[in-house]
Formats: sequence, structure tokens, C-alpha cells
Amino acid sequence: MKYKKILLTGASGQLGQAISNSGYFENLLTPSREILDITKPLTIKNYFHNNDFDAVIHCAALARMLECEKNPEQAIETNIIGTSNLVIEALRKESKFRKNIRFVHISTDGVYSGTKGNYSEKDAAIPYNIYGWTKLGAECAVKILSNHCIIRTSFFDSNRIKFDESATDAYSSKMQINDLVKAIAKMLESDFVGVINIGDKRKSDYERYKEFKPTLKPCKLKDILKIVPFQMAKDASLNTELWEKIKKEK
Repeated sequence: MKYKKILLTGASGQLGQAISNSGYFENLLTPSREILDITKPLTIKNYFHNNDFDAVIHCAALARMLECEKNPEQAIETNIIGTSNLVIEALRKESKFRKNIRFVHISTDGVYSGTKGNYSEKDAAIPYNIYGWTKLGAECAVKILSNHCIIRTSFFDSNRIKFDESATDAYSSKMQINDLVKAIAKMLESDFVGVINIGDKRKSDYERYKEFKPTLKPCKLKDILKIVPFQMAKDASLNTELWEKIKKEK
């Protein structure tokens, strides 16, 4: 790989575990939250000082929408301020050791309004809930770094579909978690700098999940919105033309 050592934040999370277990990344540093807590600047400073790496894959976040709605302060502290803390130390490390750290940040399709679908990277970012707003704030911090890649995406684990109903009229470009891990490996090695949408073909949630859970029952988005205390996207599908182009590059 181009990068000798890679720091992975959020290694204990669903995506972090998939990255760690994939075998795509050599010399992966996976500190626990006790050792590196993005909400505690001193732990970041100490870790960055005591460990050498030339790339970061930033997965650590408060990602559950319900938690973000109930605890907006924590969502801000983790997703916006925590990411900013990482960026600050990355800038210091770059300056001190004359490095150019590759910083891959995992964002969300939730930065778009989620109404019309087929969102391109040039579309306005107008999130529809607290989680989306905090992830957009995190993006702003990451853009200060010269060698950044912001991946806007949404993923699922086909082995962990816990719900029994899914909407036939809610659409997205969600991709299987292992496919996203492959995409992250590709973008880590790429020279691309900026924001990129990465996802699968547009499908309804019901159509996408039914393939992996045959017992899944159909419902309407309005039925789900009666139960959950936060806004959900009607059509969060992504225009992935840029990703399709980069994916073909050797």
C-alpha cells in the first residue's frame, strides 16, 4: 500500500470492525476509545505524539439518529468538535514532521435534503436531522486538510437486518458494508481530494433488504415516521458517476 501505517478511529464500531477484519489494510493502528477519545484532545495529542502514521481513516462518530436527536450536545461534541480535534492534531503533525497525511473521512448521504434523490457532489447540502447537520459540520473541519477525501455514503450489514418491516416508498443508494470497505481502500490509495458520493444503485429500502431477509414485510414511510422521533429521507439516492469513474482507475 502507498501508506505505511494507517490510523483507524472508531475501530470498535460496525464499520471499524469490518475495516479491521477485511485484510485490505496493512499496519492498521486501532486504538481503543480509552487510549484515543476524539472528545478528549489530550488523548489525541498524546497518541499522535507517540505513534507514527501517514494516513487516517476516520470512522468514529455518534451515528445513531435517535441518540443524536435526544442528545444534540453529545452529537456536536463527538461529530463536529471531535473531528475538529483530530484535524488540529493532524495539522500539527504535518507541520512538525513535514508530512502530508491522507485523511479519509466517512460522512453520510444525510447531508443532502433526502427529498428528490440522485444527489451529486455539487448539490446543496441541507441536512434533514441533527445527525446530518453534525456530519456536515465535521466535513467543514476536514476540508482544511490538504489531502482529504470525504466519502458521503450509507451502508448496511446484510447479516444484521433486525427490523421486520421496511418502506417500499423510501429510496437510497445504501451499499453492503463489505463493499464500502473495498471502496474506502480504493479511495485511501487514490490521489483524489474532495467530496465523493459512494453507493449502490437506487432501490427502495424494502427491495434492498428483502433479498437478504425473505420474511421482511412491506410498509410505507409514513408508517415508520409515526414510530420514530426524527425525520427520515424519502429519497436519499446518490449520483455516483464520479465514484464509477475512479473505481475503474488502476
